Amino acid sequence: MYNFFKYLLFRPVVKFLFRGTVVGEENIPTTGGALLASNHIAAGETFITPALIRRTLTFPAKAELFKGNRGLGSKIVAWFMKSIKQVPLDREGGRVSLEGLRPVLQVLADGGLVGIYPEGTRSPDGRLYKGHTGVARMALAAGVPVIPVAAFRTGAVKGLFGIPWISRPHVVIGKPLDFSAYAGLHDDRATLRWITDEVMAGIQELSGQTYVEAYALSVKRGSLTPAEADARVQERPGLGGTPPPLPSGKLS
Repeated sequence: MYNFFKYLLFRPVVKFLFRGTVVGEENIPTTGGALLASNHIAAGETFITPALIRRTLTFPAKAELFKGNRGLGSKIVAWFMKSIKQVPLDREGGRVSLEGLRPVLQVLADGGLVGIYPEGTRSPDGRLYKGHTGVARMALAAGVPVIPVAAFRTGAVKGLFGIPWISRPHVVIGKPLDFSAYAGLHDDRATLRWITDEVMAGIQELSGQTYVEAYALSVKRGSLTPAEADARVQERPGLGGTPPPLPSGKLS
């Protein structure tokens, strides 16, 4: 069903109607597990990026979407998510544990490609926000590279007859980041934060976005005012912090 929807619906629309383009697809390994970590400026990225690349891309989604227990609409969503083989992400208590990541880790272990938005939500103003450490935890637990991705012009506008339209979306895919030297440190907070900041820096290098050292959700929920967010603008995620020490027995 994934290929049915991709090649008969999404890919023709994205490539030929929206005139979408991708650069750097050769940076995605042709086989083996890997994480695609992207900025998130609009909902369109969830189907634009998969439509533009050759490999199947699996996105973790809220576990609630797979239950289909809230009426007909939710049943349709649950059917669609399952039919295109997306996987549930259990964020019990708001924090992703290794147990909650089990379906995602299985996709990676099976050699699949997983897409993730480290910011956790769409940017409220087009800037790049602090990444959640789930991306680092997945990479270390699964032993896979992280590939930074930047998406441009993926927001929808009203087109002819009010139909939502996306004009010339563009996706740039960077070179893989290898953190295998830190294998086994998937629960070390300092290591997870450093790796996450490096991933966000890779995204920023591709996107050219202004970086804000705050979580996007804090701005969306109003716990951080726009002025406070402005005060947290930094040149780079992590400000080029020193890499954490390697696990004992490993050489730098």
